[in-house]
Amino acid sequence: VIVPQGVTHTPKQIHLDKAGGTLYWCDREGMRVMRANLDGSQVDTLVATGHSDQDRLDQTRWCVGITIDPKHKKLYWTQKGPDNAGLGRIFRANIEIPQGEGPANRSDIEVLFDRLPEPIDLELDLAKRVLYWTDRGDPPRGNSVNRAPIDGTATSEILVTHLMEGIGIALDIPGNRMFVTDLGGSVYSADLDGKNPRNFLFAQGNLTGIAYAEV
Repeated sequence: VIVPQGVTHTPKQIHLDKAGGTLYWCDREGMRVMRANLDGSQVDTLVATGHSDQDRLDQTRWCVGITIDPKHKKLYWTQKGPDNAGLGRIFRANIEIPQGEGPANRSDIEVLFDRLPEPIDLELDLAKRVLYWTDRGDPPRGNSVNRAPIDGTATSEILVTHLMEGIGIALDIPGNRMFVTDLGGSVYSADLDGKNPRNFLFAQGNLTGIAYAEV
């Protein structure tokens, strides 16, 4: 255990910044975006969307998925909203809090996408500047994998559909592949453009996050 109980409430997606020696994660009912060193030291809150038990009842404050752009020093995260409410959003801010501000009153936060069913986990193709995310809401926009450029005003596109509440996503950029999990217990693969989808593991229980590694 590197971050013990009581320090974070409901940790969800984790992003490893290996070069920076830092872990980033979203704390769902804790309503925070957080980070720590790889050994769990120096736990910081970067974004706080609420504090009280009353705030916690508002699911639009729940932070879930996270990724970073280390070159441009940007942070991306999702706030999913209630089930199928169309209130899900994807945000971006600088990794470092602006001078003189705090996690709850940052002036650099921008909304990249809104009115989404239930955006969950994020992955970023840094070379092509494209953001990928899962959405566990209902069709036609939910139960899907989506992507959109993070520069400019291009709209998002749906790549993979018919998931059973999609959660985890991992990219193998050199291999032109994505891997996705859902609460129905399946692990899927597909090309980065959504073609050649394949369900290669099923009935595995409630699956959430996934990571890809070459060993």
